[in-house]
Amino acid sequence: MLLSQYTTLGLGGPAKSFVTAGTDDELVAAVRAADAASVPVLVLGGGSNLVIADEGFPGTVAHVATRGVCYARDGDGVQVTVAAGENWDDIAAATVAEGLAGLECLSGIPGRAGATPIQNVGAYGQEVAEVITSVRVYDRVKDSVFPMPNESLAFAYRTSMLKRSGGRYVVLGVTFGLHDEKLSRPVRYAELAAELGVSMGERVPCADARSAVLVIRGRKGMVISPGDPDSRSAGSFFTNPILDAGQLAHVAAVAQARGIGPVPRFDAGDGRVKVPAAWLIERSGFTKGYGTPGPAHVSTKHTLALVNAGDATTADLLTLAREIVAGVRGAFGVTLDPEPVMVGATL
Repeated sequence: MLLSQYTTLGLGGPAKSFVTAGTDDELVAAVRAADAASVPVLVLGGGSNLVIADEGFPGTVAHVATRGVCYARDGDGVQVTVAAGENWDDIAAATVAEGLAGLECLSGIPGRAGATPIQNVGAYGQEVAEVITSVRVYDRVKDSVFPMPNESLAFAYRTSMLKRSGGRYVVLGVTFGLHDEKLSRPVRYAELAAELGVSMGERVPCADARSAVLVIRGRKGMVISPGDPDSRSAGSFFTNPILDAGQLAHVAAVAQARGIGPVPRFDAGDGRVKVPAAWLIERSGFTKGYGTPGPAHVSTKHTLALVNAGDATTADLLTLAREIVAGVRGAFGVTLDPEPVMVGATL
């Protein structure tokens, strides 16, 4: 079974063993059996945030295909419990249609619901950490299933305790506490506010927020579409680096010396700032479409996405990613970190 069939990049070699799990019991059983035999395990959802080596995976791939959504009123809100294998954008669309606020700005993100707490998925001013109340997991060490409350998940920018645990926990389901109202959460992202024609902090109908996000993502090739070759990617390939005062001062000095204007930044707490990786990439010489007509190139729509032109290998993609990392480090002294999960692949 070639794993390239199960990743949005269309990359990845064969799996030694492949199991499709349609229920929680089947998923737990597959992982438990592999662990008992000391066989490596890869839990695979939508494959939208994965870079899998050309050599494939030398163990059991458990493909999560569980389904189910449950709504339960909780005071002024609604608890929405979602099976890990549900398509994420279907959930975002359904909650907006139900008049529930909290996921509208996370529309259009590919993948499955079970991946969202692991990565603390976020976009356009929202993160799932803000609305997740609990995550039901299988603990491979304790061989037990139990819910983990939000406060135990140690969410941070694009990460969580689940991600940092090294695969100890298998997500079975996620519960979101959403607001029972038709207006969005306050708009906190300037690009989204401009698209909506409102001021920062205003609220709009959830359906309007979702539509605007989909338009923005579509312009960037960040909505999976068979007709858009730029969407054959893993989304944003690099996280936005968080810099301390000294690092920011160095980047600002470089920018001033090169006459490329002020450095955009966003408060990240504790005296640190988040600088857009796309800004650093572009100003290090890697413009939209860089690498074309090579087998792997920078998206023609957004410099954060690296694209499989159709006949690339994972090795091709990693060569391009390493070139970008080295270029940004050489230009600004900042090392970019990959956002996708690397399976048998490293930068």
